[in-house]
Amino acid sequence: MNLLKNHPFAVETYFENSIVLSYAIAKEELQDMIPECLELDTFDNKWAFVAVAMVNTKSLRPKGFPKLLGNDFFLIGFRVFVRYTDKRGKRLRGLYILKSETNKRKMAFFGNIFTHYNYTTTDISYKKEGELLTIQSEKSALDVAVNSANHDIKLPENSPFKDCKEARRFAGPLPFTFTYNQGKNEVLIIEGVRQNWKPEPLEIQKAEVGFIEDKGFKNIHLANAFVVSNIPYYWKKGKVEQWN
Repeated sequence: MNLLKNHPFAVETYFENSIVLSYAIAKEELQDMIPECLELDTFDNKWAFVAVAMVNTKSLRPKGFPKLLGNDFFLIGFRVFVRYTDKRGKRLRGLYILKSETNKRKMAFFGNIFTHYNYTTTDISYKKEGELLTIQSEKSALDVAVNSANHDIKLPENSPFKDCKEARRFAGPLPFTFTYNQGKNEVLIIEGVRQNWKPEPLEIQKAEVGFIEDKGFKNIHLANAFVVSNIPYYWKKGKVEQWN
């Protein structure tokens, strides 16, 4: 079962859109949430970041399979921005998984067979009215509303970034995702491949995220919100390497 969970085959999909909110949190509060093989990806040596990714996927399936065999899912992921130095000495920038949610049991079932993402199912309401997008979940205490109509979008109040260009560096998802098997000292590296990746800033009208609020972070600020739309995307087969 462990071998099956290591992303044994490539997977492809189509992002109708991927909305990501990033929260800046004092690095000391996140340090214990990541394994020893990873280091926090920080800003100004003070802030670490948690991304809340809300992704509307189309035709998700093993890579190479016909689209007709794919399925549409809504995915919500809670990830920490991290770095990892691989066996070649190359520093990889990516995300470490804290929690994963989906709107369909089928995705949770197969996702938990072939990944370590520990999916749970939740109710998700996704609505688009013009340029306004709302994503809500009663079970997950999630209520997010964003607007892409404004072309002069300002960062959230108290964001550590001075402008959107600076903030875009912490706009997920990133090229790599990592999981860690502590018993075997193994790092699993999953690489995502995308084209025409141009995150656009969003105006945040509401951001209530139960997962973040439940953690009780003391020094936390909503840092940015970005969206990418209409993007073909695929994840390569997982790669396992020994750490230390």
